[in-house]
Amino acid sequence: MRSCLTTRLDRPGRGSLSVNAARWALLAAGYPESVPGVTVDRQCGSSQQALHFAAQGVIAGAYDVAVASGVESMSRIPIGSQFAGKNFAGPAVTERYAPGLIPQGISAELIAAKWGFSRAQLDDYASISHQRSAEAWKDGLFEGETVAVNELSIDETIRPDTTNESLAGLRLAFQDEAWEQRFPQIDWKVTAGNSSPVNDGAAALLVTSREAAERYGLRPRARVHSFAVAGDDPIMMLTGIIPATRKVLARAGLSIDDIDAFEVNEAFASVVLAWQAETGAPLEKVNINGGGAVVG
Repeated sequence: MRSCLTTRLDRPGRGSLSVNAARWALLAAGYPESVPGVTVDRQCGSSQQALHFAAQGVIAGAYDVAVASGVESMSRIPIGSQFAGKNFAGPAVTERYAPGLIPQGISAELIAAKWGFSRAQLDDYASISHQRSAEAWKDGLFEGETVAVNELSIDETIRPDTTNESLAGLRLAFQDEAWEQRFPQIDWKVTAGNSSPVNDGAAALLVTSREAAERYGLRPRARVHSFAVAGDDPIMMLTGIIPATRKVLARAGLSIDDIDAFEVNEAFASVVLAWQAETGAPLEKVNINGGGAVVG
């Protein structure tokens, strides 16, 4: 084992979560002290970036085995608490995007407004996500890749009885007078039900070269074919997956029709629906076992 990579989705910058989580995680897991670890931060895309770095290192020959992992602890470090009352982006960014950056929930509302999604469409997608996730757990699809923590062996926020009707009764999560004045184009639709919940969690992948897998007797479960990242408007914020999808498909020489299954982060239902509207991917192939609207 030559390297261990991990990520922090856990609001870095406060107490125990501000240190090099990768290094302490691998030591706690019993790895040899000679194995290094590094923590990376691309916010919601951090664990994906850890996978990119692991694969890139293997491809480059810098190492032959790596662990790419991710961790989030929203119960310990709530969103925004690490920079509360501070201008985390600095005055130049604030000036460029005056009168200032906005929370993700408002971005989700802007996305719903731009693509013209109704509250019913958002709730319908969230309801489907709950049902798919509940069915996947019922069928044991995650049993081979999950570990119980403190006797908890299944995601707590899955609600199999979620329906459009039950979601329709939830109050709006982000509407207030100040945001209404700044964004009069928003017809408010985002609720806790069509957003991702507050959860803690972690996951890890072992990434190797083909030769290393054969040498260590490992059976590959998947192959990293192509990868890409893309920046986008920080006010819309959550739409970077659209240019990133186009970029990675072009790099791979594939079309959207060549892909059998998609995983798209359900930070909010509007994000997935906007991505689908722009790419044309069939929704029946997207997050087929549920997604972030269920487990965060």
